[in-house]
Amino acid sequence: MTKYLISFPSSAMVVSDAELPAVADAAHEVLRQAKDAGVWVFGGGIDESIPPVMVDADGTVTEGTYPETARIEGGYAVLELPTPEEATRWAAKFAAACRCPQEVRAFMYDPES
Repeated sequence: MTKYLISFPSSAMVVSDAELPAVADAAHEVLRQAKDAGVWVFGGGIDESIPPVMVDADGTVTEGTYPETARIEGGYAVLELPTPEEATRWAAKFAAACRCPQEVRAFMYDPES
């Protein structure tokens, strides 16, 4: 089976502060459904209050990130699914819960993963 990344940037979720608890409840319900279905691998939201750092091979830590990834934020779910169509079905559930479109990407197969 293939692992799929289902995600959205923070800017895509345009809901009022009053709506956030309902959105969180709906997203957690989809998460529980994925766990119950045995397809959940990992997920969560990026804590945007903690800035990213770069770590070099010698352990040197530098604040910042690659310019191409400076805007990685938002919510992510990794599901292990048999088909791309199944990934889009789960993405639709997350889109309904989070009230914003979801991006779907497939991870390359790695026999060690």
